[in-house]
Amino acid sequence: MYNLFEAIPNFATKLQTVARKAVGILFGGKSTEHEVSIRSARNIAKAVDRDKFETILIGVSKKGNWFLKTEEELMSEDIVKENEHLLQLIPGSKKDQILKSKNQASIGTLDVVFSIIHGTGGEDGTIQGLFKIINIPFVGPGVLSSSVCLDKEVTKRLLRDSGIPNANFLSYLSSEKNNISFENVKEVLGMPVYVKPPNLGSSVGISKVSTKEEFDNAIDYAFKFDRKVLIEQNVKGREIECAVLGNSDVKASLPGEVVTVKDSHEFYSYEAKYIDANGSITKIPADLPQTVIQKVQDIAIKAYTCLCCEGMARIDVFVTENEEIIVNEINTIPGFTDISMYPKLWEETGISYSNLITKLLELAIDRYNEEEQMTTSV
Repeated sequence: MYNLFEAIPNFATKLQTVARKAVGILFGGKSTEHEVSIRSARNIAKAVDRDKFETILIGVSKKGNWFLKTEEELMSEDIVKENEHLLQLIPGSKKDQILKSKNQASIGTLDVVFSIIHGTGGEDGTIQGLFKIINIPFVGPGVLSSSVCLDKEVTKRLLRDSGIPNANFLSYLSSEKNNISFENVKEVLGMPVYVKPPNLGSSVGISKVSTKEEFDNAIDYAFKFDRKVLIEQNVKGREIECAVLGNSDVKASLPGEVVTVKDSHEFYSYEAKYIDANGSITKIPADLPQTVIQKVQDIAIKAYTCLCCEGMARIDVFVTENEEIIVNEINTIPGFTDISMYPKLWEETGISYSNLITKLLELAIDRYNEEEQMTTSV
């Protein structure tokens, strides 16, 4: 196994011995990825180093309400169910930021939050802004990069303007729906194309289409999930994923490959990812020449820094037959389920699941401490 610690000695810094810190694990949410979020939270809770951290579990219902949860509830509930421990938030406080609504009792001071809420309301900058308002460090990118990266159309414009290759595209708002022409799209992008709601993850709402009937249905379907639709040119290439970690000192993992079982799925859809156990095969590390691996890692870091990411992100790219690297998308809160690529990529690169969680929590606290040193008066 390739070991990152041997390859990059300065990266493997010793973890500081500190008193146990309180980690809030936030999961669920109003997103279409609610159930996936719960699966990720289960794995994170099990992997937290209990010598360094204690966990406080917070489930967000599909209505958006926050509830204090037990480990038993986390492990047994497929969706976040309401209970008597409804929570409320106190902005600006240095401690006791989260109280129980029933008796105003504090759940304790959280030293850091690991939010694993995917998609809308969790990965789009809104929850990150809330954490800043209630003054709690949090894992992953901040407000700007989270909001930019969730909107795939905005991401593509920024990457394009920075000279980072990505697939050609067209986009339309719901108010422009009557202007969407299959013939125009075919002329500009060719066929097939991918039709996407740009502000969702886990391949929700995505369709690969070739005919006008498929196209029209896909447009209607995408607009069910978003007020904007993204239409992307098809890229012929291998689907490669690379995990990136760090704030200012950024590292990229060995890349992995997702191979979709073509007999069952046309592309790496939600069903291929989470429902059909035989829908896809992952290869870690990807079978690529060392020169291509380096190119993937370099462009992953370039995209990460271009979009102001911090903490973590998974960069998905295509590798074409002529070894061109084309960025597909950036995931700022990647999955942590049993089959998720982000932790698996780091395991193969030399960081265990538990150490990865520790590193992410430390990165969050480091960023918070640095921001706290900023002057707020002139």
